[in-house]
Amino acid sequence: MATSPPHPSYPVGPTDGAPFAGSGTAGSSRHAHWWHRAWVRYGALSTLLAISGLVILALVREETGTEGFLVGLGLAVLPVPLLIAAFRWLDRVEPGPWRNLLFCFAWGACAAALIAIVANSFATRWIATATADPSSADTLGATVIAPVVEESAKAAAVLLVFLFRRRDFTGIVDGVVIAGVTATGFAFTENILYLGTAFGTDQLTGGSGIASVTAATFFVRIIMSPFAHPLFTVLTGIGFGIAALSADRRTLRRVLFPLGGLLLAMGMHAMWNGSSAFGEYGFFAVYAAFMVPIFGLLTWLVIWTRQRELKTVRAELPAYAVAGWLTPAEPYALGSMRARRIARQHARQHAGRQAGRAAAREVARYEAYATSLAFLRHRARRGSPGADFAVRERELLGELWRRREVARPALDHAARITAPPVPVTVPPWPVYGVYGYGHQPAPYPAYNPYRS
Repeated sequence: MATSPPHPSYPVGPTDGAPFAGSGTAGSSRHAHWWHRAWVRYGALSTLLAISGLVILALVREETGTEGFLVGLGLAVLPVPLLIAAFRWLDRVEPGPWRNLLFCFAWGACAAALIAIVANSFATRWIATATADPSSADTLGATVIAPVVEESAKAAAVLLVFLFRRRDFTGIVDGVVIAGVTATGFAFTENILYLGTAFGTDQLTGGSGIASVTAATFFVRIIMSPFAHPLFTVLTGIGFGIAALSADRRTLRRVLFPLGGLLLAMGMHAMWNGSSAFGEYGFFAVYAAFMVPIFGLLTWLVIWTRQRELKTVRAELPAYAVAGWLTPAEPYALGSMRARRIARQHARQHAGRQAGRAAAREVARYEAYATSLAFLRHRARRGSPGADFAVRERELLGELWRRREVARPALDHAARITAPPVPVTVPPWPVYGVYGYGHQPAPYPAYNPYRS
């Protein structure tokens, strides 16, 4: 079980952002092999994604033509900002770094899309050659091969973040966001291909307007089901999120839940792709009976999980307030999204026009570090603190201590503004007051430390 550190008597940690003494970072880096260096890994990964992007760009352009590619690109990009904004909104309690989201989107749009195109084409041609039935091969490829290949390719990004960015992967919401952004990138590339091909078909047949193939494809893929691919892959992300909450000693649970989520994602994807086999209105039947209810259920689950995360913040941070690292009002303010927003606004307004944005960013970082600290302590109390718990706790406390001058007044102000009133019951007996015997004074709010 985690215990709060002693009362701070001086600012902790170096002010230049260097690693803490005793963390082993400096000593280990001197003896690390060249392939263990961060810039080597980043360079290799960036090169892989860049090559995948160039190859997928060439393949899609060859399939759709230059004009079709540009039309598909312009239409496919429309839902991307909305989906990314929705996932960032879900991740507001403990926002993950943008580099993780950029990697996931790039993996989905480049690497996963390339794997899917190559594997699906190879498998479909092999089945068509083996069975001498191209029509059945296309159906089998869409309902069996494609879900397995595509969901596995997208799940690879979630697995990589889970393994190599474990500090940023702390629960279900992180799994949902990482999986959803990866699937958004994959759907973006796939939509370019489908919309560009539809535009090329219209160019050959002379179709235009609402009756065109492009308009129909846009309606189905962009208007009705922009969340389809994210919905499938989010099931995998939830499995990894549950694994992240599990103790390290529960190895079987940490393996089975991600695999179970992946299998559910494949099943949902197969049902969606096979909806056309259910008759003329099969697509709409599957959409209404399965997609919309499951989308609503998952949305409720994620929002409920986010509220639980805020409760965790309010429950874990008072130990650090008792030890003197936080003020008494901060746990309440940090456990309320409204109070956090008011704190950032207060810092922006009171720091001046030029320094206001910088002050608001510092308060936002303070809020993020405090949330990470609460989650770290919560995992420790649940029996999965991690080998670097003490080092990580000290790092987070140091980040909070360096920003306290800016963040504390803003958070105290937000706590006073948002603290709920404390009800007071008027005694049933007569009370002597300034207006004489028998006067019942009007109820007044009791002392509230957050409003003082």
